[in-house]
Amino acid sequence: MIDQLFGSKTRVKLLHLFMNNPNRSFYVREITRKIDEQINSVRRELSNMLSIGIISSDTAENKLYYEVNQNYPHYQALRSIFTNAPQEEIGVVSEDSDMTKRVRALGSVDLAILTGGFSRDSTAGVDILIVGDINKTKLNNFIGELEKEESREILYTTMGLNEFQYRRDVKDRFINNVLSAKKTILIDNGLLGE
Repeated sequence: MIDQLFGSKTRVKLLHLFMNNPNRSFYVREITRKIDEQINSVRRELSNMLSIGIISSDTAENKLYYEVNQNYPHYQALRSIFTNAPQEEIGVVSEDSDMTKRVRALGSVDLAILTGGFSRDSTAGVDILIVGDINKTKLNNFIGELEKEESREILYTTMGLNEFQYRRDVKDRFINNVLSAKKTILIDNGLLGE
């Protein structure tokens, strides 16, 4: 039904992808893999969405990247249609998202942040930060799967809750860089609101 409302199955899949990853940029071939659609229809819909202003584009490393335009006048309305949690804070992913579920399965996770290559912000120095009591075997399997999906090496850091709190309190440069970088928050059990 929603396909009929928006006129295109590809457009609906793109809106789902972009609205559920508000601080994440994607290049065309990556998008076609993620939504399992033909490259020509993806390019056509990206062009339409770009002309309307729903998404923006930027070139980096000889690739054209697309991401949702959070300043689009109807961004919040579209986000409420295409995500399960319409009142989410910008940059926070739904608890029901696939990535959030995969990270939660790693153990007792207090904080999980995607940044670096996921947000095209190299100032963080890492792609994923996970705070909590993590099962190392599950973590290694997860990172291996993610590297295959992303076709690149994933830089990640894990630490316990006490270490994170200490490093944040002493204004550790690494933690400050991660927290000030462009990021998507997968999980936050009150650590960032303190």
